[in-house]
Amino acid sequence: LPMAFRDVNARRLIGLQQLSALALAGRTLLGPMKSCKFIVDESTNKSTLICSAVRLIESLDLTSAAGQLLNETIQAQNKEFKTGMSTLLFLTGAWSNAVLECLQQNVPVSAIVSVMSEGLNSCCERVQCLQIPIHDVNKELCSSSVRPNTLKSETCQIGRDCLLNPQNFLYFQKDISAPEEVIPRSLCSHQEDDCNFNKCVVSPLAGFGSIASLVKPAGDKSTSVISGSGVIASSWNKQKLTHSRYFSTLGKSHFSSQEGNFQGYLSGHSADPCECYGLGHLAMTLSHGNQTSMKVLQSIVAYQQERAECSGSSRFNIAEIVTCCLLGLPESYSCVSTGFVTLVSPEQATVIKYFKDKPLRLLLMDGDLTEQYRHLGFNRPRNVWTILEHPALQGGGAGDLWLSSTLDILISFEVDLVLVKGNVCENLMERCIASGILVIGSVTRDVLHAFGEVTSAQPVTYLTQLNASCVGSGAQVELWKACDGRAMDLGELVPVRIKVRGIPLLTAVLTTTVASKMQLIEDQFWTLVYRLHHALNDKKVFLGGGAVELLCLSHIQMLAEQPLQPANKDAVKEFHNPWLAASATECKSVVLQALASGWKQYLSVVMYNTAKAASELEACASVDHHLKKAVDCGSPSAYILKEFRRGGLLRGGSGPFADHGEGLKVYDNVTAKTEAWRRALDLVLLVLQTDAEIITGLKRNQLLNSHLSSEFMFL
Repeated sequence: LPMAFRDVNARRLIGLQQLSALALAGRTLLGPMKSCKFIVDESTNKSTLICSAVRLIESLDLTSAAGQLLNETIQAQNKEFKTGMSTLLFLTGAWSNAVLECLQQNVPVSAIVSVMSEGLNSCCERVQCLQIPIHDVNKELCSSSVRPNTLKSETCQIGRDCLLNPQNFLYFQKDISAPEEVIPRSLCSHQEDDCNFNKCVVSPLAGFGSIASLVKPAGDKSTSVISGSGVIASSWNKQKLTHSRYFSTLGKSHFSSQEGNFQGYLSGHSADPCECYGLGHLAMTLSHGNQTSMKVLQSIVAYQQERAECSGSSRFNIAEIVTCCLLGLPESYSCVSTGFVTLVSPEQATVIKYFKDKPLRLLLMDGDLTEQYRHLGFNRPRNVWTILEHPALQGGGAGDLWLSSTLDILISFEVDLVLVKGNVCENLMERCIASGILVIGSVTRDVLHAFGEVTSAQPVTYLTQLNASCVGSGAQVELWKACDGRAMDLGELVPVRIKVRGIPLLTAVLTTTVASKMQLIEDQFWTLVYRLHHALNDKKVFLGGGAVELLCLSHIQMLAEQPLQPANKDAVKEFHNPWLAASATECKSVVLQALASGWKQYLSVVMYNTAKAASELEACASVDHHLKKAVDCGSPSAYILKEFRRGGLLRGGSGPFADHGEGLKVYDNVTAKTEAWRRALDLVLLVLQTDAEIITGLKRNQLLNSHLSSEFMFL
């Protein structure tokens, strides 16, 4: 079978070379200690800070077919999992280089495809032993992290410093009308009010702990015991809790009298301690060092867990979470607010002063609020000839008629607030502001659904469908205030908060003073949210810190070292040729070693990026050392599990959680990780076979007689 490919220095398998070059740009994005990159737009000279493979690929000019395939593959991973894209990008480059090395050693394309696919499937089966059920993870976290005697003095000092910072104390935004430090008992007596969470503050104790501390009612002198920690918190003796993942006491008090009002307790004492510590601690182990997002998410988890105990709803519902990005505030101001926080223009904000403490009538629009909007699937009448699609709104034309009729409908139904899923006509927006009606566009479907559930509002597609039963009531709008009580005016946009009694919707308000960092912070938050979401859906997690990849590497090398077996009948049937079947058997070791090289590069780069090794060469030597010890142990999986529990694998000593020692375990998603592996290999093999099919179309004699003969190598 004549087959040829271009020389390595000329045009040999361009697709694989392009994949390798593109993946090279994302090497620093691998691992928990990522090195961010600045992407500069040449047309506007504006820069954006990116730290994910998705943003990197979106920012590159991908004109080649291989680049477009890579982009589609990463976008598919992002759309489904929101995590694992950097792994996908790196392994795509590593395995592209591995395939090129195989071709240099005259390995047939069919053998590469078969053996690599078989090797990855074998790896996915082998690493199942490193999958840990969520319940077991919770039990291990509880048993290992609430012991006071494991608390280090350094961590205690960090806890004091963080807790004494008032800006760090309000990761959960309280109701603006409530006092900041104490809550009157009368306000806490209303059991129907979201299980008291609207009048409670969740502190960033959740940032290093499993659940958030809540503000206790003023005058409550009862004693609360934190299960498993031996800590008794009483408002009589002013005993304090440290800002640490350990709920333990300190020998001396480092808190002012004002901060003494905060007492930690676990609401709804569960018979199983793991039920109290589960999701908050699990979020910490999945955060991979992203502390700001972790603290915000833990506040959300604490709220939803408390609400689930009262209403029987889901313990963690991703559909009830939205984000609002505020530029101009320090990152320490990031918090969680009940209701919907969004940005409006200063003109829209002027309408809000008329809404103070007034229950509003709410309208939900499931589409655009424009004259030209038609729902999906709308068919225009065949006997109508359109002269002008967008008439000028001058001289009292048809446009003015639509504006007037639309405004009349809103006024006739006494609508105060309109939430629109799509775009809003600017002229209509101006008329609504003049009439004291607040219209907010680009609202997600989940937000519309949340408001519809609690206000009895029914979404409509066109205003002509509106009737009295479609309009909800009970909504309130106010200017969003920071944790120090100040209303924020960020210049061009003003943050506002829309709330309704009993609404489950939560807004993660993410803040930063660096414009180019805003997208990065939001991406990191959603990555962590979806990691927790997928972990709960899978009901299991992988051991993190490189444990899974190390077992893959060990397993593949073991397969590569097995003695060669003669080609069986199944292999001959698969390749439709005895020669190809024998060739695949003989080349199996070469291909498996190439596949293993991808895992080895992955582990080495992660160690280097986390400053665990001074160079990639040193990191590679460390990986070899672990491999040797795993083989000498006799059971690589047992060795890896032992080292993981000791914290002695590939965890970087300079990471953000380094001071927490062996108390912190790192975990990864199961399905997202394995799908990233499969997508990376499938992409490489697709490009390989596409290139091979194009190149092998010419006959040997034609290639030898052509002026391009020097650019091809024959197999």
